[in-house]
Amino acid sequence: MLRHFLASIAYHATKSIKNAPQTYPDLQIGKGVRTPQETLHHITGVLTYTHSFFEHYDTTYFDMKPWDAEVDEFYNILAKLDKSFQARKPNTVTEEQLLQGPLSDSMAHIGQLLMLRRMAGSPVPSENFIYAAIKRGEVSPDQPDPVAPDE
Repeated sequence: MLRHFLASIAYHATKSIKNAPQTYPDLQIGKGVRTPQETLHHITGVLTYTHSFFEHYDTTYFDMKPWDAEVDEFYNILAKLDKSFQARKPNTVTEEQLLQGPLSDSMAHIGQLLMLRRMAGSPVPSENFIYAAIKRGEVSPDQPDPVAPDE
C-alpha cells in the first residue's frame, strides 16, 4: 500500500509540475507563503526524512537548488523510497506512522502546489482519480495521461 501511495504522490505532483508556466516556480502570493519551488523543496525534504528511516543521513536539510534540479531531486527521492519500501520495513517507526506523518504531509503540500498552479493562471484539468492510471512502482515524471472511465 505504501508503494501505491508513493505512486499517487508522484502522479499528483507531476500534474502540478508538468507543463507549468515559466513563472510558476517563483510565484509569490503573500508574505510567509512558500513559492512552488520552496514548497517542492520542502516536500523533497519531508520525503528525504522518510527515507532516513531506511538509510542513514547525516542531515535531511539541503540547500535549495534551481527549479529543474529541485524537480530532479524530488523524483530521485521518490525512486529511492520506492526501492526501500519494496525491499524492507523501516527501522524505528511503523508503516502506519510513515503514512499518517510524512507521506500524508507530502500529499497535503502537493495540494498546495496544485492550488498555486491555478493561481499562476494555469490550472490542472480535473480528473476522477478513481480511474487514474496510478500503478505501484511508477514514480517517475513520465506519468500517463488521464484515462476516462468506461461508459
